[in-house]
Amino acid sequence: MEAQADIHTYIERGKQALAEGQGREAALAYAQAAQIEPHNVLLHLGLAEANLALGNYDFVRMACHRVQELQPSGGVEAMTAQALLDLLDRRYDRALQNVNDVIEQDPAIAYVHALRSHLLRATGQDYDANLARARAARLSYGGRFDNCFPEIERDYASGYATSAYPPRNDQGMHRVEREAIPTWSRANGLQRQVVRTRFVLSQYPGLITNILIAVNVIVFLLGLINQNLFFALGAQVNNLVGQGEYWRIFTAMFLHANILHIGLNMFSLFFVGRAVEQLFGKWRYLLIYLLSGIAGGLTYYFTSPMGETIGASGAIFGIFGALGIFYIVNRRALGSYASAVIGQWVFWLVLNLAFGLSPGINIIDHIGGLVAGMIIAALLMPRLGVRRGL
Repeated sequence: MEAQADIHTYIERGKQALAEGQGREAALAYAQAAQIEPHNVLLHLGLAEANLALGNYDFVRMACHRVQELQPSGGVEAMTAQALLDLLDRRYDRALQNVNDVIEQDPAIAYVHALRSHLLRATGQDYDANLARARAARLSYGGRFDNCFPEIERDYASGYATSAYPPRNDQGMHRVEREAIPTWSRANGLQRQVVRTRFVLSQYPGLITNILIAVNVIVFLLGLINQNLFFALGAQVNNLVGQGEYWRIFTAMFLHANILHIGLNMFSLFFVGRAVEQLFGKWRYLLIYLLSGIAGGLTYYFTSPMGETIGASGAIFGIFGALGIFYIVNRRALGSYASAVIGQWVFWLVLNLAFGLSPGINIIDHIGGLVAGMIIAALLMPRLGVRRGL
């Protein structure tokens, strides 16, 4: 058990070093682990990845072949190893196919997304490459994977990479022709626009959080003109909800009683929301936020048929619950950090629930949003993934 824990620590250290572009440190971590367990397929793949960053291409080939020997029936590691071999031979179309097969089986391996970004850039698909790189950064908590792959020298007449890689075994000067790129990987006009939009969005990691804060603040400022009118039209008055004014459960999420109320809520949303947006992605994050707020309102409606409430607290507790579930589900991938971050999350959860017992605070809405956020997050969970074999 202790040896397994040591190997896991070395693997996590190697993965982190690669994400930070430190090939030598990654190679040392994987080599130390290989001395403990020389037949672990993950360690040989890690050595291949680390030595690719160091430019030791002969060693990369040896390590990749060893991975395939240890996993003869195929699998995520064997396919990744084959992709690295194809990369060295400049067979980018085959490498992309293998990488996409790996992502289909396990979409949470940051290094594979970084490798896909490199391959896409080598074939002139820069928008897709930037999206893949953003995905790799999100899965590795900001890792850039600099210096992990050979530099690309671009033939600007054709748009494809030329001689940045070591010669192939057959001495061929292979270049991917456009026709060799799979049909699904070619971008038409509409696809390019979608990719361009997704890329722009990926450049603003807190975009949805900032929009939500802006909407809440704007509604609050407009409400200062005639607060009574806003509350009459949008507050969750459960008696009126029961009479068919169901929209109040939604609109009440964007109303606040005073500057302290909105200030505390937006302060919490800014810090917790940006983290959850990074971990889950923009649209899943927005879905968690809105559904948690609605769930909190419904919980309050069914438990207090004559009650009244406003505020974004249910939605904010929902994304706070999502953050905790992410840490718990991915605790193995977080390694030694797991106990610390989960402990901090539990501390702040207990503190906020205790604060919710104060007079005038709707703790039922908080609890409803919290539970809903945890459930929704578990269903939408992007796992960091400790690769198979551990």
